[in-house]
Amino acid sequence: MSAPLHSALAGAGIISLRPYQEAVVSTVRDVLRYVRRPMIYLPTGGGKTRVATAITQLTLAKSAGRVIVLANRKQLVHQFAAALRTAGLDVGILQGDKTTGLHNRVIVASIDTVHARGCIFEDVALFIIDEAHGVAGSEKYRALLFRYNRVPVIGLSATPFARGLGKPYPEFGGKPLFEELVVGATVQGLVDDGYLTDLEIYCPSKPDMTGAKSVRTAEGEMDFRQADIDEAADKPELVGDIIRHWLKLAGGVKTIVFASSIAHSKHIVEQFRATGVTAEHLDCYMDDDTRAGILERFGRGEFTVLSNVALLSEGFDVPDTACMILARPTKSLTRFLQMVGRVLRPAPCKTHALLLDHSGSVERIGHPFDDLPLELCDGSPNKAGKQQREKPEPKPCPSCKFVKPAGIRKCPKCSFEPERQNDIEVIDGELERFDRKAKKPAAPDRKQHVYSQLLQVARNKGYSPGWVAHKYKAMFDVWPRNMRDVPATPTAELLNWLKSQQIAFSRVREKQQEGRSHV
Repeated sequence: MSAPLHSALAGAGIISLRPYQEAVVSTVRDVLRYVRRPMIYLPTGGGKTRVATAITQLTLAKSAGRVIVLANRKQLVHQFAAALRTAGLDVGILQGDKTTGLHNRVIVASIDTVHARGCIFEDVALFIIDEAHGVAGSEKYRALLFRYNRVPVIGLSATPFARGLGKPYPEFGGKPLFEELVVGATVQGLVDDGYLTDLEIYCPSKPDMTGAKSVRTAEGEMDFRQADIDEAADKPELVGDIIRHWLKLAGGVKTIVFASSIAHSKHIVEQFRATGVTAEHLDCYMDDDTRAGILERFGRGEFTVLSNVALLSEGFDVPDTACMILARPTKSLTRFLQMVGRVLRPAPCKTHALLLDHSGSVERIGHPFDDLPLELCDGSPNKAGKQQREKPEPKPCPSCKFVKPAGIRKCPKCSFEPERQNDIEVIDGELERFDRKAKKPAAPDRKQHVYSQLLQVARNKGYSPGWVAHKYKAMFDVWPRNMRDVPATPTAELLNWLKSQQIAFSRVREKQQEGRSHV
């Protein structure tokens, strides 16, 4: 953390932050000098709310204006308000009949209420948008941001690759909806540092989605049509398999289920109860008090399994939930990561989390810890197509070397078909454990972010440009090309990596010196 930021944090009475969170706050402060609408990426459990709280405190300390926090769900509104109040802030709420304290300098608002009432905010110094990946597909959000196009906006998201987040608009003078992506940490980095828990994945039986049609989601991704999900997933043999595998692999641990439909969720709960396991169903048609009561009882451990469809994919925070059953097939990377993130928070006695994937989503999308497409999509066909993880490239036939399209096993030239190699380990003849595939190449935005951090380290230490290039090559195994000369505050992850490089280099030198001493 830089000295100026340290002084600002201490002087403003800012809440304590982890090192990478401090780096995010510092980077956002720098980025806001030349862009108006940055997006912060932090994985679920990485502390987006704490970062936003620190930014709010800094804003109030240096400005006479107000901070407006926007969310798209009632539950998120009240959770965010509670976090800000815990930090000692006076917070108002603008959400339906729960509206109160609108005279305060910090307001947490439901975008639906803001839009329905045509609210006009005065003296706004900053907008903060929670779950900001939904902004691009929301006319309500866009209308508000167009109206206040000169006010700084900070987006928060664990999945910032929705289609159109980087799309230019004339209302912004031709500039993008979000102009810069600030990468705070990676999932794997947070797991390595102990801020998130590790994950074991098992892939038992799955529904047959052959012939299922796809539709575009609100985030601009393609996903299975709901009617096809309902038909494929809610079958007696599949539900029975869900119960059987849970009893064998995770029996007794607190579990959240993502089902394909409300009927499917209720069916799963019935089957759990039939085996003597305490379970409850939750859906959006329940009133607020009923939903709150179920969540509170689950948090206290009064029952073991909580099943829903998609209600808990955002804003659900019960750290000791150690298992997730994914019974809803999806092709959407955003939905997949939001759901998996619910079980990655650490808790006492929680050594790892467990994912039982009865949907085939892991095979379709990849491991949740793999590199992500961390680049704001401008909505163009080429960019939109890149928002899914990289697809396999065409490969030559091992027999005749004919280059066949990706995904085709049998060579169309010589008919050679290689023996199938499975990355699923079969256990006890029926349970299948997913082994993570090799990491994919880093995304361009990730490479630029690392290069920018190395530039700042070099400037701080007085290192040469050659040092930057060699460290970049050590990380990515290629020399830097077409990189922008834009320094960025180094994250704790990068500094730890540099330290490990230095330690490794020192050990090599020690061995070399020992070798010379014996000559």
